[in-house]
Amino acid sequence: MIQENVMLASDSAESLARNLYPSDVALAVSFPWDKAEGLYPAERASLAKPNEKRLAEFASGRRAAHQAMSELGFSKAAVLHGLDRAPVWPKGVTGSISHCDSICMAVLGHSDRYAALALDIEEDLDLPEDVFPVVCTQMELAWLSVQPEDIRGRLARLIFSAKESAYKLQYTMTGEILDFSAFEVTPDLETGQFEATLTRDVAQFPARSQFAGRFAFGAGLVMTGMTILAQNAP
Repeated sequence: MIQENVMLASDSAESLARNLYPSDVALAVSFPWDKAEGLYPAERASLAKPNEKRLAEFASGRRAAHQAMSELGFSKAAVLHGLDRAPVWPKGVTGSISHCDSICMAVLGHSDRYAALALDIEEDLDLPEDVFPVVCTQMELAWLSVQPEDIRGRLARLIFSAKESAYKLQYTMTGEILDFSAFEVTPDLETGQFEATLTRDVAQFPARSQFAGRFAFGAGLVMTGMTILAQNAP
């Protein structure tokens, strides 16, 4: 059975997201419909010719990142937009930014504690059934097929989000561009946890390496979060 506190959570988006991470990870929220304000000149210069919507989303993410830096005790600093579109974090910090149409969040941690953090936020909408085979492996499709029909689309969206988080987590450490088939996701609907298993060798990670994450449904969103400790982390 699917527990209500996993699929029918009533908490706020921020409190749900904070529960995805240890207490020493900072999280901040902003909104992508606000004006494109709060950018450092270097941040604005690193984003080439954005349209109005993209600029507002980018500024929202950077505002959240600046706030999370303050929570960690760092001075606010520019978070540039890399050539690979990933944030370029200041020294001593690692993190992740995600947004959808309704909200933006940033999670940050000390880089001597965490090798990588990942966050993905999606609107809680069914993934279209014709996209299932693009996102899901045969094992994941088989798992979906035995779930209640009325929630299969939501669970497919969860798998999509978990793979987005797993991609961000590994990319921070490997710089490898992967497709959906590189990970196989196993959700635990009773605990709100999942494992993302590599289906092939990727840089320093051999095939079948597993990465743990957590997920939450609530406030009209599906959120997934992942952390991996740095070597010799305190």
